[in-house]
Amino acid sequence: MGARLWTDLRRVAAPFVVARVLVALAWVLADAVAAHDGGPRPHQLDEGLLTWDGTWYRDIAAGGYDAVPLEGIRFFPLYPLLGRVLAATGIVGTSWALLLVANVAALALAVLVRRLVLEEGHSDAEADRAVALVMLFPSAFVLVFAYAEAIMLCGVAGALLAARRRQWWWAALGGLVAAAARPLGVALAPALAVEALLVWRAGRLGRPWGPLAAIVAPVAGVGAYLAWATRFDAGPLAPFTVQGDLRGDAVDPLSRLVRGVGDLVGPERFGDGLHLPFAAAFVVLAVLTFRRWPVSFGVYAVIVLVASLSAQNLNSLERYGLNALPIVLTLALLARTERVERVVLAISACGFVSLCALAWLGVYVP
Repeated sequence: MGARLWTDLRRVAAPFVVARVLVALAWVLADAVAAHDGGPRPHQLDEGLLTWDGTWYRDIAAGGYDAVPLEGIRFFPLYPLLGRVLAATGIVGTSWALLLVANVAALALAVLVRRLVLEEGHSDAEADRAVALVMLFPSAFVLVFAYAEAIMLCGVAGALLAARRRQWWWAALGGLVAAAARPLGVALAPALAVEALLVWRAGRLGRPWGPLAAIVAPVAGVGAYLAWATRFDAGPLAPFTVQGDLRGDAVDPLSRLVRGVGDLVGPERFGDGLHLPFAAAFVVLAVLTFRRWPVSFGVYAVIVLVASLSAQNLNSLERYGLNALPIVLTLALLARTERVERVVLAISACGFVSLCALAWLGVYVP
């Protein structure tokens, strides 16, 4: 076990380190652009790795939900809680605790992705490529920032891996972690139900308690937080309705994509219009996921994408694409030749630096 883990860590170390070097490069680029522009310096630059959502997580970890405005309840509790616990040891402050938790989780995610790809019978080269694409995906700079994505995706990858191994109680733990970190973790419930159904149809289900726990765990993770959040007297679905106030009322995803075509040539061409190419690519990759991976992977990815494309505005769509983890794994399988792999990784890394720099300049919402 120890030798295998050491092998995994050695294989994932390079893309893990490169991602952090690219984040540093993006900060230098954004700082240079801000200085050249001559206008007010974006406050996001001074907030560093705790910019955007990171400031919310920092304030929640330091003072609880009562220390932030009501809309702060849209941030699920596992990540700030882990940061608060680590900071309570006195080893590091709250900000560093959050960054440490996020980056350790990102390293664990890299190992889990490698194991997941190998579990499905793919080669070491394909597993390494999948790790590199997850670490260098255009929106994957949030795995370096003080964001909850790394923890949530650890839960997703761990739950899918455990379910494929029929280790149902571990799958339940992964589902609980994902849902307690981000609301999209609830998308694991139908995906794990698909895996349980396949086992049942094959006559190998045995005792149902493990599969049932795996299916219920993501729902329980979200439900427990919603129940706790009723203390704010903002309605039983307040964490979602507050998010709705920020992203607009839900719309039909297909209609939103069609409207996005108009955004490309309208006044929103530098707003929502910029997200349309990503949206189109994600939809194609989601369809291909059903051909390249188990059905449960596709079910999870589609639910995440439908949720992200149902918003009036498409802010953070690229991050939601990363949340739909199996589509990134599909992209890794499509880049089969060395030449294609280099092109895909180069484009992805350029997108990574660009989006990260734009986030620090305050013109892109990660």
